[in-house]
Amino acid sequence: MRFDTPRTTTRRPRALAALGAASLALLLPACSAGDLGSSGDDDKLTLTFLVPNGPDSLPVGERLARDFNAANPDVQVNVEARPGGAEGDNVVKTRLATGEMADVFQYNTGSLFQAIDPERNLVPMTDQDWVDGLDDLFTPTVSVGEEVYGAPFGSNMGGGVLYNRDVYADLGLEVPRTWDQFMANNEAIREAGIAPVIQTYQETWTSQLFVLADFHNVAAAEPDFAERYTANEAKYATSTAALQGFQHLQDVHDAGYLNEGFGSATYEDGLRLLGEGEGAHYPMLTNAITPTIEAVPEAEETVGFFALPGDDAATNGLTAWTPGGVYIPTTTEGEKLEAAQRFLAFIASPAGCESIGAVQTPSGPYPVESCELPADAPQAVRDTQAYFDDGAVTPALEFLSPVKGPALEQITVEVGSGIRSALSGAELYDEDVEKQAQQLDLEGW
Repeated sequence: MRFDTPRTTTRRPRALAALGAASLALLLPACSAGDLGSSGDDDKLTLTFLVPNGPDSLPVGERLARDFNAANPDVQVNVEARPGGAEGDNVVKTRLATGEMADVFQYNTGSLFQAIDPERNLVPMTDQDWVDGLDDLFTPTVSVGEEVYGAPFGSNMGGGVLYNRDVYADLGLEVPRTWDQFMANNEAIREAGIAPVIQTYQETWTSQLFVLADFHNVAAAEPDFAERYTANEAKYATSTAALQGFQHLQDVHDAGYLNEGFGSATYEDGLRLLGEGEGAHYPMLTNAITPTIEAVPEAEETVGFFALPGDDAATNGLTAWTPGGVYIPTTTEGEKLEAAQRFLAFIASPAGCESIGAVQTPSGPYPVESCELPADAPQAVRDTQAYFDDGAVTPALEFLSPVKGPALEQITVEVGSGIRSALSGAELYDEDVEKQAQQLDLEGW
């Protein structure tokens, strides 16, 4: 996922998870393929499974390997850890280029998946029975043309607004579907002495949601925006629909709806304010619900979620992020290829979802249609599921276009702080995007 956020969704204390990840990073130079989870049974066919070493990824990879091994006594899947971020991205690309990739590996979906040349480097899974059971949101993010290459490594995630349901109940408010309704709710909340909109600009990545999560509304107004945007035929500053995300940032600031100290507030501050009802709305991704519950346990039921409101209630819906994928490189052959295909089939099954869910609270519905959310899923996750049930979901722009400027989070902080106007921010972002598109050598730029 290119929206780089701290996905603290594993079911362990976050401090311990971070400590474990840091300790692992120090030990990595001494680790080799198969060191993690090896049984030492030479009679088994052995597969290596390369996953990021982050506290949300490594436990999932280890649990999938463990549960698959238990159900398939003739195969031993050993987990190999790699760094995350740009360093890990380089590891994946280098190992594919040199023919030294693990037998199975986890990597991004969407535009970054396209960047590893799947047609050349990956084995298609299109003829596997489980592929037909993937949802329509996930499949295009692991496909090239008619070929499908990956199984989902987790659950879908929504981008929109986490809100305090107790505040809404106390004030008699209804979930808004238009921006005007949202702003009217904000005014009622302010009059009650509660911060209407939480912003946490100490951590700049949190400032992007009003822009990124608005893409469903952009696509509803301009269905071909992603295609034209990629071809340098559409801009944020000249598209009425796309400009709205920046305008929303300006609107809530100019109306005085932000929490006190928003410029220095941290992500953790925002989660606490929301969970304790000191703030009513937090534009955020649904993976934030788990750390919110860790901070304020009652948030499991008192914090809900709705999609970012737009201009038209009839077309309002959810902007969604898909999980990463699990892939088989073309260097995996023979008996190992057959075993690797069995492993992907396990991942893309109810047993795989159960395995993932044992260590990671879902942030939305699983991309495997036969998987169901657990009965005890948090309210915000159940709210996210409703948009999928209604078919009111659009992939985030980053899954449809490789174009995303690196300075967006700094620009959105400026607009959200009143330093720069919405139009000025959009114009600056268009300039930022142009530089990045030229670096990617995209046609038309």
